[in-house]
Amino acid sequence: MTLDDLRVFVAVCRAGSLSSVARELGCTQSAVSQHVKRLERETGVALLERQPRGVVPTQAGRVLEAAAAEGISGLDLAIRQLRDLVAGESGYVRVATGATTVRHFMSEAVVAYRRRHPRVNLEFRTVSSGRGSFDTLADGTLDLAWITLGPPVRGIEQRPVVELPWVLAVRADDPLAERPYVDVGADLRDVRLIRLPPNSASAAHLDAACAESGVRLAHDTSVADWDTALLLAELGVGRAIVPALPGLPVAGEGDDGNGDLRLIPVPALRPLPVGWAVRRWDALSPPARAFADLVEGYRRGTQG
Repeated sequence: MTLDDLRVFVAVCRAGSLSSVARELGCTQSAVSQHVKRLERETGVALLERQPRGVVPTQAGRVLEAAAAEGISGLDLAIRQLRDLVAGESGYVRVATGATTVRHFMSEAVVAYRRRHPRVNLEFRTVSSGRGSFDTLADGTLDLAWITLGPPVRGIEQRPVVELPWVLAVRADDPLAERPYVDVGADLRDVRLIRLPPNSASAAHLDAACAESGVRLAHDTSVADWDTALLLAELGVGRAIVPALPGLPVAGEGDDGNGDLRLIPVPALRPLPVGWAVRRWDALSPPARAFADLVEGYRRGTQG
């Protein structure tokens, strides 16, 4: 039994497929299967059950997966800490982000961090979903993920940083543009909107918040990210309910310096919570913790 055997086995349990793990590792399915068979010979029990669309761990497999994942996590942490001890301020911080995250939530922090920690390598990877972010955190591929917070996920800690109120994005000549706020029930019940990214946590949160107000929104356009929704609203293609992103002036908060775009508060909707997801907050490397704290400080207004 080797550490590679355990890593491969955990990956197979999470993916539910030998072939997908083989593709990810750049090897054959047979090679992946050999890792699992070696563990089965060593333990004397079947660890995987084949199904029409992949594999699932047996009861014994689930026991081994939980223990192996915890052990691998601890070993990865120890190795990172040893590297930090050797490298001092050097090293790397690997962050999972969405398409709009760095622009709206991290730009000031990135500049400040680069000045304070010039020898640390910042690596940003775009991940298309919260589930994908959790997987990359769990397997140690990334250190931090900026996400829309949701239900608890086993093996992942979620840390709230800020709550974003919802706004209606419209063109400046829209009939609703001069409103001080929008009543989601009275003003939007029969309005077709630009839909937030399908299957995203923000879209699910918006639907739930609207349901609490007794409203079900209608849509005729969908986009891949919040910035695209704002652009289409500014072009007059449609209206969009989006989070009030940092740096974008909202009606009633001063100069509406958005060109042809207006952002009208929708106060009845429950705000969108966003923040960090990590495998273990107390196990972050010093460079990663410093970056997370800096981003949080700017978002909470304690940095300047």
